[in-house]
Amino acid sequence: MKEALLLIDIQNDYFPGGRMELAGMENAAEKATVLIKAFRTAGKPIFFVRHLSVRPGATFFIPGTPGADIHTGIQPSPEETVIEKHFPNSFFQTELLSRLKEKEVTNLVVCGAMSHMCIDTTVRAAKELGFTSTLISDACATCSLKFGDKFLPASSVHAAFMAALDGIFATVTTAEEYLS
Repeated sequence: MKEALLLIDIQNDYFPGGRMELAGMENAAEKATVLIKAFRTAGKPIFFVRHLSVRPGATFFIPGTPGADIHTGIQPSPEETVIEKHFPNSFFQTELLSRLKEKEVTNLVVCGAMSHMCIDTTVRAAKELGFTSTLISDACATCSLKFGDKFLPASSVHAAFMAALDGIFATVTTAEEYLS
């Protein structure tokens, strides 16, 4: 059983001043930084996923803009893998699966953004591909949503998706619980 850290879309556009600011992104990045340090110290592989939006009308993660860059505090080292994706599922039309297989990874520790989109689809896909996942809830962030006449605050969106993924698709925990 080999474990790897998977950091999804921790990019500038999700931070304050970005084109798609998420609730709790700064805190999520702080927790992700702690995880990166622990994985580097243990010599475990780390994979960064960077979304580049190529769909017409996209408003954030536009290739070539600073907003599409991985956030300054989360920079990969030269030997760490960066996967570029164009869809919510980090496995879809990317090298992620082959790169994980090359490193003989069986267990993923997942964090990043957005809880209700790329985190959700990637964790579900990982399960279907045979991986065991640990999802670090406080190292993830999302935004508020509206459905019909209902407004769902980001905290409710996040909690609902963590609850839906916990058990069948992943073990959902906090960074502190995971590292203890």
